[in-house]
Amino acid sequence: MLELVRFHPQLVVGYTQVVTITTDDWHTTNNYRQQTSAPWPFLYDEERVVQKDLDIKEYTDTSHDVMIPHTIVLGRGLEIFKVYNGYYYWGRPSTAELHAELRELARRTYRDWDITEPELRQKWNTGDKSDFYPYGGNSISMETLMLQMAGAVDQYAGRAKGH
Repeated sequence: MLELVRFHPQLVVGYTQVVTITTDDWHTTNNYRQQTSAPWPFLYDEERVVQKDLDIKEYTDTSHDVMIPHTIVLGRGLEIFKVYNGYYYWGRPSTAELHAELRELARRTYRDWDITEPELRQKWNTGDKSDFYPYGGNSISMETLMLQMAGAVDQYAGRAKGH
């Protein structure tokens, strides 16, 4: 988590959002977020909606009803791009791996990734900006992107009881 906190400024520059979902209660979740100085949202799912919907209960822990840690990289339209199973430490992605995955996802997402392509230069010179961010018709504003991501995550957050 601390490595992700250090990596977060790069994620912001790349228009990337992070959300942590936990089965801990509000108090424990808030303490953990504060102790790590993580600036992104932490959602607590005491009702285990995510755990049940994704069938990721850590069944080997018979004392606690926790989730198997996962890192899910989502693309535009909330398409699942990559899933890491972090049950063991080495199953969790390093920041270098996340950087590489996010680069590949961006390369696939943005038609104008390599603006040195002659076809793109020709389109730009003729006034056709349809393949260029943020001019194209398939471009979305940052506000819209954040609302889409928040909505997709909030549906799994469960209800905050008394908070």
